[in-house]
Amino acid sequence: MAALRRLVPAVGRAAGRYRHRHSAPPLPCERGRAPYRGHRLTPADDEMYQRTRVMVLEPESPNIMFIEGYSTRGFTISGDLVVGPCAVLPRSILQWNVGSHRDISLESLSLFRLLEPQIEILVLGTGDRVERLHPAMMKQMRECGIAVEVQDTANACATFNFLMNERRVVAAGLIPPRGT
Repeated sequence: MAALRRLVPAVGRAAGRYRHRHSAPPLPCERGRAPYRGHRLTPADDEMYQRTRVMVLEPESPNIMFIEGYSTRGFTISGDLVVGPCAVLPRSILQWNVGSHRDISLESLSLFRLLEPQIEILVLGTGDRVERLHPAMMKQMRECGIAVEVQDTANACATFNFLMNERRVVAAGLIPPRGT
């Protein structure tokens, strides 16, 4: 017991000295002004930046077309290898008779206008880069009630997969990239 009595006053005195030397800063309301932040926040300071989630889109139904990959020769769509340009429809894949973006015409797009049920969006992949199509073609498709999205093939594949995953009525006309 005697040992305990001697330690208690010593601890109390040490704690008292520490408290006076390193006192906490007054609260913002005590100072009468807004709090001051001594450093800028970085992405490492925020929990949101430290969490990462990767979601791989996969077909939930075997009836959904899903573009798994592409190369300079063609596409892998729902496990099937398709060589050359292709038209990917909601439930089928067809060879598309175009060689490059210059061959896309009202006639080559007529396939997409004849589909029943009518598609909402047509995603066109024009190869390595986005190519401008004739405004008359775009206007004709709009008048038929079909929105046309022209992109490079890589982005067109991703857009098609995303829209299919959202259960949109979508089709794609894809030209393989040349790889240049």
